[in-house]
Amino acid sequence: MSLPRLVATDLDGTLVRSDGTISEHTRAVLVSVEAAGVPVVFVTGRPLRWAEEVFDHVGDHGLAVVSNGALVWDVAADRPRLRREIDAATVLRVCAELRAAVPGSAFAVETLDGIGLEPGFLERHPVPAGARRASLDELVTGPVLKLLARHEELGPQDYWDAAETAIGEHVTITWSSSSTLLEISAHGVTKATTLALLADHLGVASDAVVAFGDMPNDLPMLAWAGTPYAMANAHPSVLAAVDQVAPSNDEDGVAQVLAGMFDL
Repeated sequence: MSLPRLVATDLDGTLVRSDGTISEHTRAVLVSVEAAGVPVVFVTGRPLRWAEEVFDHVGDHGLAVVSNGALVWDVAADRPRLRREIDAATVLRVCAELRAAVPGSAFAVETLDGIGLEPGFLERHPVPAGARRASLDELVTGPVLKLLARHEELGPQDYWDAAETAIGEHVTITWSSSSTLLEISAHGVTKATTLALLADHLGVASDAVVAFGDMPNDLPMLAWAGTPYAMANAHPSVLAAVDQVAPSNDEDGVAQVLAGMFDL
């Protein structure tokens, strides 16, 4: 098998260990792969404010796909390369329709300026200083990168199924959290479709891409890539969809596979 020309990897549950760190071994392997002329692109559901924590490990090309494909960030230039946002009217429409279909839904929005939350949205992570708490009409005054929908009583799969029925024709819905949190993007925007645009820009075909992931939001990317790997700790739906399995994130599985591929 010929060597891949691009490495695409999810972060949480994939490259990042359970304690939130990236090991020195993984760092060294990524540097070596980059030195061999193969770009490593982080492809994450994280918003920009969380993805920035690991940008030091992006190579000289300095590109990252964040917010499930809604944004390609030029790390070196510290600016957006591509935005694929949801327009404000669609955000307000799908929130109203989902809330009507599934009472108890609460919403937050991610933009380049950060996160804005409805008063009833219970965040599981520390909310950044200056984050706004307001009604949707006050929060949604322009396009948003990602809409978040949370439910405190339903399980993730049940909520996803209900949301697909209610609003799936208007937006793209996925999830990557252990809690009931849906991540909603503009229609047709996934990690895969944005990574495909980036790969085309770099002159790399899908069959020359190796990709790693662990959660349902990684499924489109793994289906698109020529050489997909599910992590050993992956969600059952991911393990069922992908033939090749890397060791777990806590075993530096991505680094183990890449070290073998590149004979490091």
